[in-house]
Amino acid sequence: MHRRWLFVATAAVVVVVSLVAVLLSDRESDSERSVATPTAGTPTSVRPTTPSPGPSSGTPTPSVKPSAKSPRRSATSASPKPSATAAPQPVPAGAALAGRIRPGVTYKGVATFYDADGGGACMYDPSGDVMTAAMNTTDYESAKACGAYVNVRAANGSSVTVRITNECPGECAPGQIDLSAEAFAELADPDAGLIPITWQLASPGSPGVMSVRYKTGSSQYWCGIQVIGHRNPVARLEVSAGGAWRRLSRTGYNYFLSEDGAGCGGAIRVTDIFGERLTIDGIGVRSDVTQPTRAQFARH
Repeated sequence: MHRRWLFVATAAVVVVVSLVAVLLSDRESDSERSVATPTAGTPTSVRPTTPSPGPSSGTPTPSVKPSAKSPRRSATSASPKPSATAAPQPVPAGAALAGRIRPGVTYKGVATFYDADGGGACMYDPSGDVMTAAMNTTDYESAKACGAYVNVRAANGSSVTVRITNECPGECAPGQIDLSAEAFAELADPDAGLIPITWQLASPGSPGVMSVRYKTGSSQYWCGIQVIGHRNPVARLEVSAGGAWRRLSRTGYNYFLSEDGAGCGGAIRVTDIFGERLTIDGIGVRSDVTQPTRAQFARH
């Protein structure tokens, strides 16, 4: 009998010890779950796998114009001190189509020089005309200055009239004109390198007649049209298409494009900044051939 009670007591102790072990195990599991699972309303920090896009802390790299368009300096490599172009003024009556370069307005800047041959960004052919110049990018105004005549005057009273055939990008400040070496010599000793100037738009007496040229690769399906030898700056070029006049967009390299071929080979209407319109017929699509006309803008 004594042995039976001893056995029962021992079994009871084993059961109690087992229950205590289970209870402790469950409490430990609950504690682990409370650490692994955040409670509602508790913020958690999660590291993103991919960084979020944001503004760069670096300075943007400025765009650079093709060096092919940059005239070669023969006098000085120093960049001239920027000189602001004359502030916009009211457009004189009859010149409502003018861009930055306006008739009757005097502009201030500096003159430098380079070895010019009459060619350049305006896509004119090199020629024997040495009285040419490259206009700064601001006043070049995406080829609006191409073919314009400007009268340049130095502080000593000397002056020269040049035709714009090129663009002087980057280092040329607004108001600056990069003259041909021959034109600069009309104003000052080339050793000066850089001189202060004023300049105005000119409308020369006898520039001859205008010519028209279709760009290489032009056809009835696509064409580029260029006007050469105009007395006053060209403001618009239109082609006759579908019984109406269609205005073409001008490129920075001084061609007006008809990208779908509309009007290629038909009548052309050219308008200068004073609003004079000249209609030209009989100019066929002949790629890269300069075709003279009988037309010219009036002098102002």
